[in-house]
Amino acid sequence: MSPYLVNFDSNKYFTTMRLHLQITRSTETVPFNYQHYLTGVLHKWIGPENEVHDKTSLYSFSWFQQVNTSSHGIRTTDRSSFFISAYDDKLLKRILYGIRLDPVIGFGIKVSGVQITAPPVFSNKEVFRTASPILIKRRQDNNEKHIEHNDPNASQYLTEALQKKLAIAGLPGEGLRVAFDAAYPSPRTKIIKYKEIGNRVNICPVIIEGTPEQIEFAWHVGVGNSTGIGFGALK
Repeated sequence: MSPYLVNFDSNKYFTTMRLHLQITRSTETVPFNYQHYLTGVLHKWIGPENEVHDKTSLYSFSWFQQVNTSSHGIRTTDRSSFFISAYDDKLLKRILYGIRLDPVIGFGIKVSGVQITAPPVFSNKEVFRTASPILIKRRQDNNEKHIEHNDPNASQYLTEALQKKLAIAGLPGEGLRVAFDAAYPSPRTKIIKYKEIGNRVNICPVIIEGTPEQIEFAWHVGVGNSTGIGFGALK
């Protein structure tokens, strides 16, 4: 067993947990738009029998945390990390197994440690900061429109996206509401490229109201669209 995977085979750690991955210092500069590299690594860890590929994602992952930034890109440090959350504990087990087989991420980075953490105890209303920007997509007039935080329909679209995932998981979606935090003083948008395709994303906390179970589900799967490629992860 690899030394950084503690209690890998213990089922007691898997009741919809979150994987916090410590990573090593990069030996190369990582481009700002590195999401597709990280998405590819995640699917490598999931393995060849990958039934989650191209399906609605019941998982999410953050961007690299605690990095050094320059005009050319980013560099990870010995303090850098990111996390992966999933509603399905079996998926997390497969990811852990894949990390054990091949911890390499790229750019000289590899996984150096894993912490498995339980979700917090949630109430009926929670405010979440994001660990990756939120993308909301809608098809309008045969074009894909990216919705901004100040759009009057943004809350409806966020709520519908999460309700769809709840339905896929066989969980009730009634009484749920997801909205950008209108009290946040500095919401903003930016263009993030994924494989050279520009996406206008939102950087703003969200408020989720619902049952504690619905809110815990959101904590795992993220909010908005394209959580499976690194958008909408919640801290």
